[in-house]
Amino acid sequence: MSTETPTRLMTTDEMLALPDDGMVRELFRGELRERPLIFHDRWHSRTAARIAHVLSVWLDSHPEPRGLVVSGEAGFRLARDPDTTVGIDVAYVSAEVAARAPEAAYIEGPPVLAVEILSPPDKQEDVDEKLAVSLETGVALVWVVNPRFRTVTAYRPDAPPVLFNDQQDLTAEPHLPGFRVAVSRVFRF
Repeated sequence: MSTETPTRLMTTDEMLALPDDGMVRELFRGELRERPLIFHDRWHSRTAARIAHVLSVWLDSHPEPRGLVVSGEAGFRLARDPDTTVGIDVAYVSAEVAARAPEAAYIEGPPVLAVEILSPPDKQEDVDEKLAVSLETGVALVWVVNPRFRTVTAYRPDAPPVLFNDQQDLTAEPHLPGFRVAVSRVFRF
């Protein structure tokens, strides 16, 4: 008879106290995930910049308080006890969540929109796990963006996924009222 030692759950503060050794770290329901730091290719970086730009233009057309758009693997603590703390390529954060703990290392709470941009080293099971935990913890809308195939797949907790290609307009109703952009503009390299 074998017995397994249960995995000890980690907090965000414990994760942040780990040495800065070139590893990217995230917590999924308190369980540590580590991977080596990689440099994203130009398509990933350009796509992130384009999406952050079109979201910022949309956001600037709305009255205060408007929230904020962040990019560059912005840190989010999506949930506590156990902690789920992840980096997100691009996100739109509501004004309410943006105002929480403004001095904290991570944004406290889920964004309205999380954008994950695929890169060649991404593994499907890792993308699927991050997508599932994002939707479970209150992210209203997740876009998984594939620069290679020039597609955006929109996921919501209560609906089947919707695929947008570069012949369509990307929308985000009701979560981003009035947002609309041609998918081809997102992939204008």
